Amino acid sequence: MKEKSASHRLLSLDTLRGFDMFWIAGGEEIFAVFAKVTGWSWAIFLAQQFTHPDWHGFRVYDLIFPTFLFMAGVSTPFSLGSRLEKGVPPSELIRKVIQRGIILVLLGIIYNNGIFHTEWANMRYPSVLARIGLAGMFAQIIYLYTNKKARWIWFGGLLIGYYAFMVWFPVPGCGAGLLTMECNPASYFDRLLIPGHLHKTIHDPEGLVSTIPAIATGLMGIFAGELLRTSEEKISANNKVIYLTFAGVISLLLCLVWDVFFPINKNLWTSSFVLCAGGFSTLLLALFYWVIDVLQFRKWTFFFVVIGMNSIVIYMIGDYINFGYTAHALFGGILHLFPEPVAAVGEVITFIGVQWAFMYLLYRNKLFLKV
Repeated sequence: MKEKSASHRLLSLDTLRGFDMFWIAGGEEIFAVFAKVTGWSWAIFLAQQFTHPDWHGFRVYDLIFPTFLFMAGVSTPFSLGSRLEKGVPPSELIRKVIQRGIILVLLGIIYNNGIFHTEWANMRYPSVLARIGLAGMFAQIIYLYTNKKARWIWFGGLLIGYYAFMVWFPVPGCGAGLLTMECNPASYFDRLLIPGHLHKTIHDPEGLVSTIPAIATGLMGIFAGELLRTSEEKISANNKVIYLTFAGVISLLLCLVWDVFFPINKNLWTSSFVLCAGGFSTLLLALFYWVIDVLQFRKWTFFFVVIGMNSIVIYMIGDYINFGYTAHALFGGILHLFPEPVAAVGEVITFIGVQWAFMYLLYRNKLFLKV
């Protein structure tokens, strides 16, 4: 098989992106309502997995954000690599890369504060979109201006450097080595550097300093994307799945070892968290690629592709369109006829269905928000 062209889209990547976004578009509520109305132990366990730990630790819900950033990295060799191979200099591509990063930062500010709605002193500037924008931007800049070996050096340097900084920098009044919310170096510098207010007053989970190791998350995606884009004359599709699976397992093993010295913590985006989330993201990519692009089982993907093709919209739109009101207006009367547990589950399903129908209208009319 010939090497993939620049215009080629991996259906597995679009599907995985939609699958990832599905859980923050209401999908996680399915387990919460099941746990509430049934009390089943498995439902309670899964519902808990779709919450965040208070500080250290890792749950399934912690995977959604870094997986999206990881996938932005996966798409980089497809979107930028082919243009580099055609002779387009990095200096022409970097403008688009920086522009995308800035737009995502601005969208994040709007998402947090509205437009001219919040006083400057009370605005929250860090955001999920800002982290995706900044970390993805720097990961792509590294991709544009370095070779493969240098990218791995950057990856290792970011993880080890962040670990050294977090463990050895003495926070005034606290000393070195404390990773509590009050006394860790990342939160300390965020309080000094970031204007407005932080999400948790003394700490922001999308702070400026912890965005630095998030660049390594984007680089992990780039490594996976480079593998997938390699001609199948050099590496067969099945071997790509094997390599991705092996890389994911190794990443998880390293994560468990590092967790002993540098705890897994999404709030701080610790180096062990990068490896943990990156390992699971790599395994998910391997699974989706194998099922969809290798085995060609594709009929089930459409539901998630509709979401994945407009991922920024589905993330932001809930604050501007009341899908819950629409779902209740359309289906509330019917659901009222059923027993309360069935109606509770039905409310979640109809809420998701109304959102999906909106996304389908955008998809059918080829209306995509491209940043």
